[in-house]
Amino acid sequence: MAAPVRLLILGTGGMAHKHAEEFGRDAGAQIVACVDMDPDRLAAFQTRFGIDTGFASLQDALDWGAFDAVANVTPDGVHHATTMQIIAAGKHVLCEKPLATNAAHAREMADAARAAGLVNMVNLSYRDAPALQEAARMVRAGAIGTVRHIEASYLQSWLVQPAWGHWDRESQWLWRLSTAHGSKGVLGDVGIHILDFATFAADQPVAEVTCQLATFDKAPGNRIGDYTLDANDSATMQVRLANGALGVITATRFATGHLNDLRLSVHGDQGALDVQWQGNTSRLRACLPPDLETATWRDIETPPVPTNYAKFIAAIQAGEACAPDFGRGADLQEILDRAEASAGGA
Repeated sequence: MAAPVRLLILGTGGMAHKHAEEFGRDAGAQIVACVDMDPDRLAAFQTRFGIDTGFASLQDALDWGAFDAVANVTPDGVHHATTMQIIAAGKHVLCEKPLATNAAHAREMADAARAAGLVNMVNLSYRDAPALQEAARMVRAGAIGTVRHIEASYLQSWLVQPAWGHWDRESQWLWRLSTAHGSKGVLGDVGIHILDFATFAADQPVAEVTCQLATFDKAPGNRIGDYTLDANDSATMQVRLANGALGVITATRFATGHLNDLRLSVHGDQGALDVQWQGNTSRLRACLPPDLETATWRDIETPPVPTNYAKFIAAIQAGEACAPDFGRGADLQEILDRAEASAGGA
């Protein structure tokens, strides 16, 4: 049996708790240390997850060096700088999405990780959806023929309800609304998820993209304390895929009535698939011959799939690459940069 992978968690905010929980239940992983510049948050995280060693800076952790891999759960704006340090130190790395805040930085990270021969993964967490993986398999097997049209949406409502906390009072939410704090808005935060979701299932890269972005008034002067609320809240993208198929991809934080729902329809010339993620559960339906004339949709069984966290650890132990890797993260960031530019945001 392979030795456990010694893991460092960089950043101890909200998403880091998910990382600690997932890696904590993996027998192949051992969380040996964590890093956060906020001493109170660091101490609370260590206590909750039983982590003996904590550092106030990444450099202090790298000087210590007694770990094999890093889960980078820092804010978007520092993914590039911190990940490049991690790669230079020869450590495998799982980085939260988006990989960077621009394509040039994302491509630099991908090139550096590949050149160093390190296992690298961007945490596009909805790849874990069994329905998405089965849909992608069916498309690649030719079950719906040639893809001609896609429609996809990522619907959140945390700007109109407090199910996860009060966005206007807590820094863990406010930074996501401020470009000065490294946010690329809903386009970068969840737009990257639905873009990956749709194009992975359709098995087609994006050839052309145009985008509309909207930022809505949310506070007097659109400012709360140190946070200027100028990041985009809603995004709509029109895309042309490499094979000529067309699609519409949307993301918003104002989808009243939807906590965290992803939807995707992939239409081919011989059938169609419908993928839904709601309440942490995925569902796949298909309309296939001989049901096309009656437009009858049937549920499709979806076998379980390993999580990104499990795949990352397994890849390190096996000395193999895993997906979605930094190259995929860079490809997606290039599309997002083009989308932002088309909306007048760059």
